[in-house]
Amino acid sequence: MVASQLTYEPLGGELHRHGSTTHRHPHSGPHEHAGRSGNADHGHGHTHGLVDPSIKRSRQGLEAVGLSLLVLGLTAVAQTVLFVASGSVALLADLIHNFGDAATAIPLAIAFALRSATAERWAGLAVVFAIFASACVAGYEAIDRLIDPREVDHLGALAAAGVIGFGGNWIAALIRSRAGRRLDSPALVADGAHARADAYVSLAVIASAAAVAIGLERADPVIGLAITAVILKITWDSWRTVRGGAHHH
Repeated sequence: MVASQLTYEPLGGELHRHGSTTHRHPHSGPHEHAGRSGNADHGHGHTHGLVDPSIKRSRQGLEAVGLSLLVLGLTAVAQTVLFVASGSVALLADLIHNFGDAATAIPLAIAFALRSATAERWAGLAVVFAIFASACVAGYEAIDRLIDPREVDHLGALAAAGVIGFGGNWIAALIRSRAGRRLDSPALVADGAHARADAYVSLAVIASAAAVAIGLERADPVIGLAITAVILKITWDSWRTVRGGAHHH
């Protein structure tokens, strides 16, 4: 009882002595002392751990971007080897596209390194633009082939490159999408959708090779148009993801 009577002093409860691990504050104000744990307390109710959450998020974001970039880099290198062996123009288009897509990792990596929500939002918009560019390239190629059909050769190399492209992009999509959801990063989620769009482009390469192999040359551009429609849908979904993220960041 004596202790409780000592608590209310004119100095607003400043009677307590720091460094003692035995006493408690009688008032339920917003600050607590972490005397027992020895953690530095900021006097406003929360104690930071060893790593600041934004630094931790930044590091995890950079890891996801770096890992997906490595996967896509290896994919593009493998496709380059096949292109040199086959000389396929269709494969060259997919190859240039994959190298270009790897470049979207750069603004995202910078955003995570800066730990800037604004930079991340701009990176997200850059990714959406890249997906739209993918759709335009795929659409242009498909229409061009409808108007001016060409012989497609080196079917085995083309199909193999498509399989590699699909696998690499699908793995990159999983890495980015999971990390994006975990870190609440609309830009990273959009980049996951971007890699998924590219996986579908690679799938079109496989389908085209198969169609031509069984004598359906015209199927090649038709498949291309169907894939273009899929990528345009992904562009729209990603735009909404990035715009939605702008409101709660």
